[in-house]
Amino acid sequence: MEMEYRRLGSSGLQVSALSFGSWVTFGAQIDDTSSEELMVAAYEAGINFFDNAEVYAHGKSEIVMGNVLKKTGWDRTSYVVSSKVFFGDGRRKPNQTGLSRKHVFEACHDALRRLQVDYLDLYFCHRPDKNTPIAETVWAMNHLIQQGKVLYWGTSEWSAQQITEAHLVAERYNLIGPVMEQPQYNMLHRERFEKEYKPLYKNFGLGTTIWSPLASGVLTGKYNNGLPNDGSRLSRENLAWLRENNLTPERLDKVRKLTAFAKDELGISMATLALAWCLRNPNVSTVILGATKRSQLDENLQSLQAVLLLTDEVMQKIEAILDNKPE
Repeated sequence: MEMEYRRLGSSGLQVSALSFGSWVTFGAQIDDTSSEELMVAAYEAGINFFDNAEVYAHGKSEIVMGNVLKKTGWDRTSYVVSSKVFFGDGRRKPNQTGLSRKHVFEACHDALRRLQVDYLDLYFCHRPDKNTPIAETVWAMNHLIQQGKVLYWGTSEWSAQQITEAHLVAERYNLIGPVMEQPQYNMLHRERFEKEYKPLYKNFGLGTTIWSPLASGVLTGKYNNGLPNDGSRLSRENLAWLRENNLTPERLDKVRKLTAFAKDELGISMATLALAWCLRNPNVSTVILGATKRSQLDENLQSLQAVLLLTDEVMQKIEAILDNKPE
């Protein structure tokens, strides 16, 4: 299956419909050799966007990714790499977190050093910062773009109101506004993406790089019969919060029904269905995969083809099982 490329919102940048992220995996859950193997397999399959952040494994995730980029020697024009600023890389003194001009600048320089690149294609404000005026952050991002250190900037998990405010600041001072948002979006988590952001797609041409399309693995069906003892994401001690949010009886009941539907009616896996469902939404620019094994990545890539199976009629049947469409 050929990779599909989509424009990132109203920008001219093209990102692969499936992209590859390193949250909770690089520098933590999997070793560096596996990280390299997965990135190379992703790149060879046509994936051109690799997602990262200062907070992932306290900066180690960016170091691992940077080493792979250096070792492979891929043409810098052939891939898109991101970082995110807000949580810091583990240092906790004042100004080592947040979205002040100081931290935005310093975190950018740290990310460039760790990733061993001259510029970031995408730079995200990883959360809103109530202690910093939005105008200060918009100016800081604009300066980084003028300096050639960042090409596009955006937000992650900001409200529609905050994103709109950033655009109004940019308009007022003739600055470059945010191009993309990185929200959680999947079959079980829809309200913000489908309802709250709806005006933003039209008004600002908002691009989206969605995370957790498989709801931390719940939508693979592997938790249908309880927690497997395989070191999987939700069985890890430090991710108890993720487990409590995701593994509710009601959710598991829906996933069991969807798993059967995917297999019996469409002949595909639950994970493939969940990813294809996200890809089918025209407001999704790219779906970030978080595979930890080559077999998972190969399975995830099949979702591109599976989108063709999701006719209007099939989507109605899925909606009947999900029963969670935002009003």
